[in-house]
This record gives sequence, structure tokens and C-alpha cells, in this order.
Amino acid sequence: MTTTESEIETVAKPLIDEATLDRLMAQVETEGLELLGPDGVLTDLTSRIMNRAMEAELTDHLGYESGDPAGQGSGNNRNGTSAKTVLTDAGAVPVSVPRDRNGEFEPKLVPKHARRLEGFNEIVLSLISRGMTTRDVQAHLAAAYKVEISAELISKITNRPVPLPSDTEVARRRGFDLLG
Repeated sequence: MTTTESEIETVAKPLIDEATLDRLMAQVETEGLELLGPDGVLTDLTSRIMNRAMEAELTDHLGYESGDPAGQGSGNNRNGTSAKTVLTDAGAVPVSVPRDRNGEFEPKLVPKHARRLEGFNEIVLSLISRGMTTRDVQAHLAAAYKVEISAELISKITNRPVPLPSDTEVARRRGFDLLG
């Protein structure tokens, strides 16, 4: 079976169209903006997308849009936001986590008390497994991601227990059936 150009275009269609990307890159160039780093365009874009996604989560939780009269007298309303910085694969990203009056809202994108999103611990473990010391990892994360974390946190990440497969799981992977 061969793949046509139209099939490739539908599969590989970019999320941001070329015209939007061109306008953004022109703005970066004309205004002398940073693309990467804590004040960079990518950090801002990531932050804004995460904030919008969490607002959508809160809307889903409450059952009505912001400003909708249906929310009046509903027993639970929006109650501002809490500022938080989360460590992502793209670096430290500031977010505004929305709250509800009853304190029942549990965001899925940035769970309560979470400071690191998926992938961060794996980066630390990967660097350690390559022979870097905790201080080396600390310096690398500061240089590459503009993230200041303590050597103690790195130690906690690397010292967490890693579950090993059971004998039954090892046997199953090798094609043996221990149960009969």
C-alpha cells in the first residue's frame, strides 16, 4: 500500500500554521525577544497554554463558563488563582492555578502540590546513570533549564525505590507459564 501526498499532509499537519509561526518569529526578531530561557517566548507560550487548559478544567469541574449567569447560586464559584512555578521538560514555567470557592477543584494538568511535571525525574535519573554527580546534575539543570534545585532534591529523586519485576513477570517475559 502506498501513501499519497494528501494522506501525508493530513497526518503531518502542524499544530501552528506557517503564517502564525512567521508572525511570531518576526515579532521575536523585531522586538529582540529571547526564544528560550525563563523570559523566553517558548516559556511564555507554554505558560499560557497550561493556564488556558487549567481554566478549561475548572470550567468542566464547575459545569459553566466564566461569567455565565448559570453559576450564580450554584454553590461553587471561581475563586482566583494561585501562582506556582512547575519544572517541565522545557524548563521552569510559571502558571496560575485556578481555584474554586469550595476547594474541591483538583487540576489534572498540574496536580495540587506537584512542582515537577512528567519527564523531569527521568532527566535527572538519566544524567546520574551517565555518571554525573548530584552537583554536576545541579549545575547542568541550572545551565540548560534555568532551574535551581538543591542537591538534596536530586538525591531524593535518585534514591526513590525502583520496582523490580516479580519472578512471575520475569518468567512470563521469557515465555514460561509458572501457573500451569
